[in-house]
Amino acid sequence: QVPTLCRRFFVLHAGMLESARELLPESTPAVKPFSGIGICCSCIPAGNVGVVQQFGDYRGYQEPGIMLYCWPVQTIQRVSVAVRQLECTSECKTKDNVTLTVTTAVQYRVDKFKLKEAVFDIINPAAQIRAAVDNVVRSSVPALDLDDAYSNKDTLCYDILQFVKDSMAPYGHSIINVLVTDLSPERSVLQAMNAINAARRQRVAAIEQGEAQKVLQVKAAEADAESKHLSGVGMARMRVAMAQGFKDSMMQISDGGLTPQEAMHMMITTQYLDTLKDFASNPSHSAIMVPHGPGAVKDLEQQVRDGFVSAALLTKPVQQAMSSGESR
Repeated sequence: QVPTLCRRFFVLHAGMLESARELLPESTPAVKPFSGIGICCSCIPAGNVGVVQQFGDYRGYQEPGIMLYCWPVQTIQRVSVAVRQLECTSECKTKDNVTLTVTTAVQYRVDKFKLKEAVFDIINPAAQIRAAVDNVVRSSVPALDLDDAYSNKDTLCYDILQFVKDSMAPYGHSIINVLVTDLSPERSVLQAMNAINAARRQRVAAIEQGEAQKVLQVKAAEADAESKHLSGVGMARMRVAMAQGFKDSMMQISDGGLTPQEAMHMMITTQYLDTLKDFASNPSHSAIMVPHGPGAVKDLEQQVRDGFVSAALLTKPVQQAMSSGESR
């Protein structure tokens, strides 16, 4: 009964495989899963396939799961179909003679539909991929300056991907993606680039700082000019108000019966006392030495009178010259 059950199981398994083949579209490559009988069993873990050989000849592959085979006529070899990553380092020179180290990450996997080529037609796929990457990098980077090499990383990735994919496709390996992970010039070149960038930024900062100081000085000069203008206007108004006040005071004093000389003496005395009061109440506590005595007011009055007399003497020749010119 046991051989009968095994025979029925394998017949059912073969029928299921034939049905699966009929459901595959025409564009799908022909698969060759192995189905057989034997006294030995093998378990293929997930993420792997089993390469089945019979008398050394490739007979097909086995999907993950348990299978029976006849040893030693048949052998099974596990092959991983998971995605792998290969790091490639290529040294080359740029157009401006800068030695550059390019680090590339290639992500690839074994194509189970081309398992025979991937297992038996190539011995060291990693070395083939590295050689293909070096070929593209060393033919593309020397045509670029250092700055262009940094800015054209995407173009370089695309060129490497297309070339390596076309090179490895006949050998049953699918290239999924290529990434340029690092571009490293020599340390001295890197230090020089950093120094150039630092000097450029310092120059821009100095220009901006000078412009800021210029704006501050211009604004300060404009403010000072406006302040002096307003101060002059205020001083002129103050003098006009003082002259008008003196005039009104003289008229009021004259109406009170005092002579102009007495009125002048009274006004000077009042101004002198107000000045002393302002100095006494000054919040800055500054002090000056002013001669003061019984005759101090009289001396001030004499000085003011002398000033008026000197002004009258100076203006008399001018008035005579103007009157003589008008008579002519």
